[in-house]
Amino acid sequence: MGVPEKIKKIEEEMRKTQINKATEHHLGLLKAKIAKLRRDQEDARSRGKSGSKGYDIKKSGDATVAIVGLPNVGKSTLLNKLTKAKSKVGGYRFTTLTVVPGIMEYKGAPIQILDLPGLIEGASSGKGFGKRILSVARSADLILFVLDVFQPDILSLLLKEVRGMGIRPDDQPPNVIIEKTMSGGISVNCVVKLTKMSTRLVKDILHVYGVRNGRIVIREDIVTDQLIDILQANRVYIPSLTVLNKIDLVNSGFITQLKSKLNHRFIPVSGDSGINLEVLKETIYNQLNFIRIYMRPKGGVADY
Repeated sequence: MGVPEKIKKIEEEMRKTQINKATEHHLGLLKAKIAKLRRDQEDARSRGKSGSKGYDIKKSGDATVAIVGLPNVGKSTLLNKLTKAKSKVGGYRFTTLTVVPGIMEYKGAPIQILDLPGLIEGASSGKGFGKRILSVARSADLILFVLDVFQPDILSLLLKEVRGMGIRPDDQPPNVIIEKTMSGGISVNCVVKLTKMSTRLVKDILHVYGVRNGRIVIREDIVTDQLIDILQANRVYIPSLTVLNKIDLVNSGFITQLKSKLNHRFIPVSGDSGINLEVLKETIYNQLNFIRIYMRPKGGVADY
């Protein structure tokens, strides 16, 4: 049985298994097995396609911001307004077919902004060059999710796709240390009480990834997915901002209703009309947490 068949079999078993306390351990193991199979499958594909892993974008500036969104939500217009770039703009889908860079100068800091081609559902599985697009986002310092004012609920789809590529927006790496040893089996030391998974499940998941001997220190109450993330060893943790674009097409009452209805924060802007773009620039700058350093010659004064 090949890897795709094994993955399909596990997916079918997961669909048939009811989610309750009695099945937590079984489902946790299935999650670990399917994640490892998918990683092995992707590693094999990467070895076979060494020449086309992603777009060739040279990083510049003091930080890089990747614009992520569906086709035709105004990403290119935003890039052009925030920078001096000339990304192609059109009222139809897939106007941008490659990654277009631009530099936003703000408070003396050159910030690289990347206009990525629009994502579609299934991008993280390779649809619509999704893997190539998201590989650029993996190396960014900040992800800027751009939503259409008439499709504000689409953020869940974008999060699903970026997470499918091993990106963990606004998360922190789990506070867990795994130290492999030559013998002695697996020792799990929990500094906090585990309420979301058992130490037995921790050991069994480690076995799935070939860890038979080691010392594990867990300093926070983690879930199965977090332990798998650590063992996958290919996750990146990147902050994000969400922008609601094209607000010039609705009234202020519409925006107020969205703020009360949606469970995520957003910055309302209009790329076409330039509404709130200065607010967006300030927020991007602050989110990047720059540290400004002034040089002082020996025996002299600081150069401000």
